[in-house]
Amino acid sequence: MNRLILLALCAAFSVAGASAQTPGWQPSPGHTQIPIWPGAAPDSQPVNGPETTKTEVKELVAGRPWTYVENVTTPTMTVYSPTGSNTDAAIIVFPGGGYQILAIDLEGTEVCDWLTSRGITCVLLKYRVTDVGPYPKSGPYPESPMALEDAQRTVGLVRFHAPEWHIDPHKIGVLGLSAGGHLTVAMSIHFDKRLYPAVDAADQVSCRPDFAVAVYPGHLSRAATEYDAGFGTTKYALPPPDPLSNADVNLGLNPDIHVTSETPPTFLLQAEDDHIDSVYDSLAYYIALKKAGVPAEMHLYAQGNHAFGLRRTTLPITDWPKLVETWLSTIGMIPVKPPAGVPTN
Repeated sequence: MNRLILLALCAAFSVAGASAQTPGWQPSPGHTQIPIWPGAAPDSQPVNGPETTKTEVKELVAGRPWTYVENVTTPTMTVYSPTGSNTDAAIIVFPGGGYQILAIDLEGTEVCDWLTSRGITCVLLKYRVTDVGPYPKSGPYPESPMALEDAQRTVGLVRFHAPEWHIDPHKIGVLGLSAGGHLTVAMSIHFDKRLYPAVDAADQVSCRPDFAVAVYPGHLSRAATEYDAGFGTTKYALPPPDPLSNADVNLGLNPDIHVTSETPPTFLLQAEDDHIDSVYDSLAYYIALKKAGVPAEMHLYAQGNHAFGLRRTTLPITDWPKLVETWLSTIGMIPVKPPAGVPTN
């Protein structure tokens, strides 16, 4: 995500657009946040203040306010059980927010409402975002390990608890939007080794997702990485560009992203007029997936911009959840939905 734009937006939200500030985020009644670490989280960083939840009432999405959380230092997961027939599949959701805030309803609970209505267990991860001081403050890995550590830990926990949560351990995926889309990709390639020392039995099971959905993701192209690397002297050094990056820096891949044949099947969605995270982020990653022989499906739309979540508008891109449902059925994660009017046995 373009950090200058995001910083300006966050500043505007906090000063002029936010209202109904509360001390911390709480899920809806009947749901409980579960701390993902039994003790202190690893690699903790300073924070500006206590966790705070704010509602943005001026910069609306589909004519409605949206809620975000900032200063998250205690990561939690909230499990939302299917409201219909259980498909045995589960999806861990990573909200976006530029690794500085979490759009907790627009790109979190509203995603869970959709998934649970389709018989999928949804696990909402409230990962750490602190945004203060020099790196390794919260940010895309490898600038900061915090969010990826939280994601690795959560996938392991869900797989460890799969029997009691009525989940097939081979049908556990990840879905993220914006920065959460980058975290989805990071989980798709950094699953063979935890970034932190094991703390219990949940860290002994695999944290590889069985599938991944990245919606308007950022930080994936070489161009985006070069932009990120310009922020401060403590940033990591970029290796020399690969041949594709030399030919077109937009289509070259972020050099930290090493796609292999073990990378899970992936669904990508982005708008060509996205002014926060370029469509080249999805294109660069799609090219890398195809080179590695990883099953991938990508949908690009002329209009949609950024951060539309699941809120329907007149733009066709906002109907994307149906595309994901179809894709999940084609890769065997959920049952195939029969065409309208066709009886089921």
